Amino acid sequence: MPALDFPLEKLQEYKGISPKPADFDEYWQKALQELDELGTSYTLQPADFSAPGVDCNYLYFTGVGGARICCKFLSPKNPQGKLPGLAMFHGYSIHSGSWVDKLPYVYAGYCVLALDVRGQMGASEDNLQTVGNTLRGHIIRGLDEPDPHKLFFRNVFLDAAQCARILMSMDFVDETRIGATGWSQGGGLTLACAALEPRVKLNAPVYPFLSDYKRVWEMDLFTRAYDELSYYIRNRDPRQQKMTEMFNRLGYIDVSNLTPKIKGETYMFMTLMDETCPPSTQFAAYNNITAKKSCEIYPNHGHEGLPQADELIYNFFKKL
Repeated sequence: MPALDFPLEKLQEYKGISPKPADFDEYWQKALQELDELGTSYTLQPADFSAPGVDCNYLYFTGVGGARICCKFLSPKNPQGKLPGLAMFHGYSIHSGSWVDKLPYVYAGYCVLALDVRGQMGASEDNLQTVGNTLRGHIIRGLDEPDPHKLFFRNVFLDAAQCARILMSMDFVDETRIGATGWSQGGGLTLACAALEPRVKLNAPVYPFLSDYKRVWEMDLFTRAYDELSYYIRNRDPRQQKMTEMFNRLGYIDVSNLTPKIKGETYMFMTLMDETCPPSTQFAAYNNITAKKSCEIYPNHGHEGLPQADELIYNFFKKL
């Protein structure tokens, strides 16, 4: 078997080395109180795309901090009864993707809500004002703030949970049949969504990003998607005197710390040759889940397309 990381036997037991802040639970409890105050109101705007038998709209809601968040929303026309809902999350730096790639789920009877992450390539608004760096990445956005509630990804995790809540609030959606899925950053957001909104029934993350940051550093893989952390250390802490403080702060937005809160069933895809989201960081998130779970392991694949994964995920969501 190819080797990039620990042997598979150790990966299957590994739970991460990154710190979990002492007030982690209180931090997210306070964040969720802010989300509670926002509610689940939204507006729809007809899309510039159409498909037979499908309503295609842009859905807008007000996220934490007052940001205007945009999603693609697709639903069957004239739904009969309550339908299952599916929240979709995209990879780092891009957007919610095409309308077409969501149609198989809609034609199978799902309502699909696909988030544009604030400040990336979609139409969502990023209005976060922070001290310090606003260049070279979102993981480090807010690290220099005295208040850890100003971390950028804290707000994005809440946006993901708000997507699930909005689906649950719709008259024609069954709030007990909600799923979430995404790849890379989308995989991390899938886990955050399921953790912060534990009513999510099923979640299917693929090689999740935003997990076990200290392990990425230990493997000398602060490159590619994690390059911004190397950039931050070189410029903010060149003699590495504040590394403990930095990793503790990152612990608030580490999905391996959030996954014990997941109540729904998880079906995760992991790759053993992944230099972007190293295998051990994926397993750290997975192994901390205490709810029902299963996984698919791709020994020879890295951060790339995975043969048969789309079909397996599609079949998994038939449980909804």
